[in-house]
Amino acid sequence: MKIHRINPTKRWSDVTVYNGIAHFVEVPESDLSADIKGQTAQILSQAEEMLASVGSDKTRVLSVTIYVTDFAHFEGLNEVWDAWFEEGTAPSRACIKAELAKPEYLVEMAFVAAAGEEYLS
Repeated sequence: MKIHRINPTKRWSDVTVYNGIAHFVEVPESDLSADIKGQTAQILSQAEEMLASVGSDKTRVLSVTIYVTDFAHFEGLNEVWDAWFEEGTAPSRACIKAELAKPEYLVEMAFVAAAGEEYLS
């Protein structure tokens, strides 16, 4: 099976797809001064773009690992998360308290999703 790397750089690819399964990580990119709701909304919007780039959408997300700097942010994160997924389409997820790469980051998410059929080979 071929490994598809979308926009690869020396350190990472935007999305890596193997055997029809896409893997990618998102951090807030546009407004690092945003609160947890704003950063979560940014990440989910960016995720939609990454999913579309591999012929997928948010209904095809299989799992998400969420890294948060403080569990006090959990309620705000969940409010945006719950609004993004339609009833019955939320994936499995894990939430981990972590120190992130930039002190301004409040949240980071690692996604696993089913890609479009063109990525099965």
